[in-house]
Amino acid sequence: MNNARTIGVFDSGVGGLSVLQHIRTALPDARLIYVADSAHVPYGDKSPAYIEARSLALTRFLVGLGAEAIVIACNTATAAAAATLRASYNLPIVAMEPAVKPAVAATRSGVVGVLATVGTLESARFAALLEKYAGTVEIVTQGCPGLVEVVERGDLHGSEAKHLVERYTVPLLERGADTLILGCTHYPFLSPLISTVAGGEMTLIDTGAAVARQLHRRLQEEWPGRMPAKQAAVEFWSSGDAAQASRIISLLWGDTVVAQRLPPEFA
Repeated sequence: MNNARTIGVFDSGVGGLSVLQHIRTALPDARLIYVADSAHVPYGDKSPAYIEARSLALTRFLVGLGAEAIVIACNTATAAAAATLRASYNLPIVAMEPAVKPAVAATRSGVVGVLATVGTLESARFAALLEKYAGTVEIVTQGCPGLVEVVERGDLHGSEAKHLVERYTVPLLERGADTLILGCTHYPFLSPLISTVAGGEMTLIDTGAAVARQLHRRLQEEWPGRMPAKQAAVEFWSSGDAAQASRIISLLWGDTVVAQRLPPEFA
């Protein structure tokens, strides 16, 4: 009998696949359902109320498919909707947090750069993180309009991606940053390009592995007993065009997948 537990994961688009990869490694026995809200991407320029409404709709869809835990694989959605989702659902909800603490520990120059969406940088949650570490090191933030969109198109090495990465990374280097926080789940897919622009000595901090570890800890507490040893399925859904989603998700996931279109009431 297959009694694999089900975990629902959502993001504004395909960026949360960078988190899903870590979850698959940490919890190979879990059934995973991933939703890319690509019809509404990017979240970074949307209002908190809009993002909260989308997050509630996607969570309702995932719970309807049997999700017993939810991962908000999006920093902007975390800031706008994590508290509301936790108040609305009595199940484990694991969210993102820009990795300021490990970045502060990693820096040698005393300057940490943050690449993030405007929505994340303007959130109260991020402001509280900065205040907590103010005075310990200098933290320089950089909003990155356009980076999410190039990842959504699968353009990880093209001229536009390179131009944007240079535009946003170079000012942080000029300020002396030797550690960069990738404050959006889309950005790890640009890590090779960021490393090329920033140089080999730059440390890149991605929170996907930490989120997977936190999820694993929560589920050990919430789900007593063992899950089956056989690897469970991964399902992919999108609020955007299913064929386009299938192509981009296959590219980023590293395997051929077929994404399904969300039902109209959730799209």
